[in-house]
Amino acid sequence: MEIYTAHFGLSGRPFTLVPDPDFMFWSPAHRRASAMLEYGVLSHAPITLITGEVGAGKTTLLQHFLRGLDEDVAVGLISNAHGDRGELLRWVLMSLDQKAPPGSDYVDMFAQLQDFLIEEYARGGRTLLIFDEAQNLSRESLEELRMFTNINTNKDELLQLVLVGQPELRDLVRRPDLTQFAQRVAANFHLPSMDAETVAEYVRHRLSVVGGDPDTFTDAALDMVHEATGGVPRLINQLCDLAMLYAFEADEQHVDAGTMKQVFDDGVFFGAGGESRSPRLVHRADPQAGSDRKVE
Repeated sequence: MEIYTAHFGLSGRPFTLVPDPDFMFWSPAHRRASAMLEYGVLSHAPITLITGEVGAGKTTLLQHFLRGLDEDVAVGLISNAHGDRGELLRWVLMSLDQKAPPGSDYVDMFAQLQDFLIEEYARGGRTLLIFDEAQNLSRESLEELRMFTNINTNKDELLQLVLVGQPELRDLVRRPDLTQFAQRVAANFHLPSMDAETVAEYVRHRLSVVGGDPDTFTDAALDMVHEATGGVPRLINQLCDLAMLYAFEADEQHVDAGTMKQVFDDGVFFGAGGESRSPRLVHRADPQAGSDRKVE
């Protein structure tokens, strides 16, 4: 189903919610986060921490990072790990394509992990464990992960950890009883929300990726997008997707302030607070719309 793509001459939907590295937008913050990820791995940091609000682009950044890793890096990717330390260890082994024999206890599985790490190191490789949605890890799980990083040679780390999660992950790591864990975090970065100028660049970038007119959204419409979403990429995608659908239904080639107001008035965008609302009333000239108009 093309929805509005043919109407706007697009090769695909520019504002899907599925993380896609092909749409990676390099805001200054995302560039710094990417550099910190690479620094953490190349410097053999025991633990690298990347945080950001829901929908800030962490998973897309992570997928882009994985694309650029050398083949000598064994990667285990774990999302939403839960359970006690034995279950956590099983999750880790599974992520590395290591199956624990039936009946294996914690000691057996730990020895299996240690043997795997040593074998990878002996052949000149490295092992990287990435935990997505790491804010869901318990204090006990984080402490267990710290113990994993103690598996090393006299000079090299055999295992590196990358933890990606929401802001509360930083609060968890800063707890007094996790001081030893925090001391092993050698690289960290927090992805903030985007300002109005960056939101406009983000929207234009995604339109350009699918062959669209980067000026499909007027300046006034972009201001409304920023105000309604708080600069969070996932919310921007939701709102812009709806706005383009509304412009298509109205047989318009541009998304202007009027289109945005209709989206808000119909209550189809719930926004960050779980309630659809139109941004506050301002008065400004919208040259792309060709008139001086009130913007809701």
